[in-house]
Amino acid sequence: MLRTTGLSVGDHRFTWGSRTYVMGILNITPDSFSGDGFLTASDGEELLEGEKLIVERVLKQARGFVTAGADILDVGGESTRPGSTPVSVEWELSRILPVIEALVREFDLPVSVDTYKHEVAQAALEAGAHMVNDVWGLHADPEMAETVARFDAPIILMHNRSSWAHAEIVERLGGRYVGVPYDDLLGDIKYELMDSVDLARAAGIPEERIILDPGIGFGKTVAQNLELIDRLTDIRVLGFPVLLGPSRKSFIGYTLDLPPDQRLEGTAAAVAVGIVRGADIIRVHDVEFMKRVALLTDAIVRRENSN
Repeated sequence: MLRTTGLSVGDHRFTWGSRTYVMGILNITPDSFSGDGFLTASDGEELLEGEKLIVERVLKQARGFVTAGADILDVGGESTRPGSTPVSVEWELSRILPVIEALVREFDLPVSVDTYKHEVAQAALEAGAHMVNDVWGLHADPEMAETVARFDAPIILMHNRSSWAHAEIVERLGGRYVGVPYDDLLGDIKYELMDSVDLARAAGIPEERIILDPGIGFGKTVAQNLELIDRLTDIRVLGFPVLLGPSRKSFIGYTLDLPPDQRLEGTAAAVAVGIVRGADIIRVHDVEFMKRVALLTDAIVRRENSN
């Protein structure tokens, strides 16, 4: 059973188990694996010169997400794909802060900041963001947990075993991980997620403000990703709401032999199975289509909650 029935974020209430919530991805990067970043290589480090145009591009996408029924907007300023180049705190902030400020002005919707750096999280929360999505589950920055606790912000704790030693990049299909060692895939992931939970608790983050993400695509092979989605109930039994992020990822591409822009159906299949296995939130690029998948899957598996 879940340790809490829901989460309040501002005026919004998330009631776990009632339906599937949809998080729309807004990548303010030139090198997103999915090809959906709002920056291009030609933007270089002169972002501020074209800031107004870039923010308007993002707002246009966000308006589409909101119209399609998104529940959360997730803003990230650094790609986490295999082979991506880390960016400085200053550069990450220059990418995301104008966007976050514009989003919170225009939309009455929770905004999440996708970062593992406490300086970025703090500035984003001060700019109006509501929650933090940490792809390293509080393990990359020892000050992140205290920062999140100080703002009383919800935190998404993701499992991550990404390592250059196990990364492989194929031009058409993108990056994937090979030969990643686990003694027990689900057992190891659960143990490491609960280690992240312990870090959150120690910093004073209440359990009801913790969401777990098993980290699809982050330090898992194609086969391990497929198994993880099929066994998502093993994550759900930890007692926290679960976020699933399979959208356009390489395990779909390598399974179907398709590049990122042709993974819509594969994403839909992963989302549907994930919901059946207990996902509470799906993090996706194609909000309109995946919202439909979520609605129909909910109608099948959550019939007692439908009208």
